[in-house]
Amino acid sequence: MSAPGPAMVEAVPGAALRPYVSRLCAYREEPRTPETRAEAALPGAVLVLGFGAPLEVEGRPLTAFAGGLADRYTLTRVSGPGEGVEVVLTPFGARRLYGLPMRHLTNQVVPAEDVLGAWAGTAAERLAATPTPRDRLALAERLLRERLSAGPDPRPEVAWAWERLLGTGGGVSVSALAATLGWSHRHLVSRFHEEVGLAPKAAARVIRFARAVRLLRGGAPIARVAAHCGFYDQAHMNREFRVLGGTTPGQIRPRPEGPAQAML
Repeated sequence: MSAPGPAMVEAVPGAALRPYVSRLCAYREEPRTPETRAEAALPGAVLVLGFGAPLEVEGRPLTAFAGGLADRYTLTRVSGPGEGVEVVLTPFGARRLYGLPMRHLTNQVVPAEDVLGAWAGTAAERLAATPTPRDRLALAERLLRERLSAGPDPRPEVAWAWERLLGTGGGVSVSALAATLGWSHRHLVSRFHEEVGLAPKAAARVIRFARAVRLLRGGAPIARVAAHCGFYDQAHMNREFRVLGGTTPGQIRPRPEGPAQAML
């Protein structure tokens, strides 16, 4: 018998957190059999404050862990019961929370204590002692808000370039971004490595992939998604999905009556 899906409760981050946190989720898993998953690359960084059985991340058992932005999928394996809170941070939320150059965490997942010190263990203990998912999410929001208040602000030029990439679905060129800012290509890449973790071109690939997944889940046809998101052709789209998601466009399950058809 296959493992049941995890129980999840999500909360919309409050206004003070929204520039830094895009998703808050309390989860509980009790798999009947071990399950291996390909965790797709995201235009954000993941922090998990967990307790219970560790999760294997690229073969390494971890309970509370932090990662940076990635331009490839990550293999995980769950084999025992566990609970916790998952936080998806914007690049600048991760920069503020971790307080270190994001290039150190590119394509990396590390124990949360490595980047958050004793705060990570204390936060996980407090969450474990909180009985309900909603209360855990409320506590996680308070803890994050306090920690984020002391972090460094991003350079406004990098924040602007990131928003342009998001707004165009990864469709704006790096040369256009650099020209608008009056920066050299090399300087823009350097600043992105420092504050985002990925170079602008790699960040654009991840953003484009995330947009395509969202449209496919909304029920849009593969060929139209490929054209709309700027893939050269379906073969190019397939290659990107294998690298960034460990999957293919055809394996993305559409949600019934999704809005994506009307969006294209």
